[in-house]
Amino acid sequence: MSKSNNFENNVLKLIFQAADITNIAVNATTAPNTNLFASLHTADPGEAGTQSTSEVAYSGYARVSVARSAAGFTVVNGVASPMANISFPTCIAGTSTATHFSIGMSSTGATDILYSGSISPQVSIAAGVVPVLTTATTITED
Repeated sequence: MSKSNNFENNVLKLIFQAADITNIAVNATTAPNTNLFASLHTADPGEAGTQSTSEVAYSGYARVSVARSAAGFTVVNGVASPMANISFPTCIAGTSTATHFSIGMSSTGATDILYSGSISPQVSIAAGVVPVLTTATTITED
């Protein structure tokens, strides 16, 4: 079963832009999350995974917050993308290859993944490298 294209956009806007879905869902009114958190992974965390599953672990790494608003994400035709590049902290030491990313609601810990996907091209991380998810990174609701 599928959703209409308009409803797919509405779901993405609720999650990524904190926009209400009229007569169905209201963004939390007491303490809504104002940011979402992007993380990098060395393998697909999968549907049973959390944001800490296969999360990269270089010296200096931290998840990056992105505003949960139209200033943070664009939503068009069932696809959400960051409005600006998401730059992670510079690698101080260690090496890793980021093959996947995820979006969740916490800066640390084994928290739920809202959406995840593969990174193409993969990001080779070594000392001095600043890993980046570009505005071409897409999250699809279908």
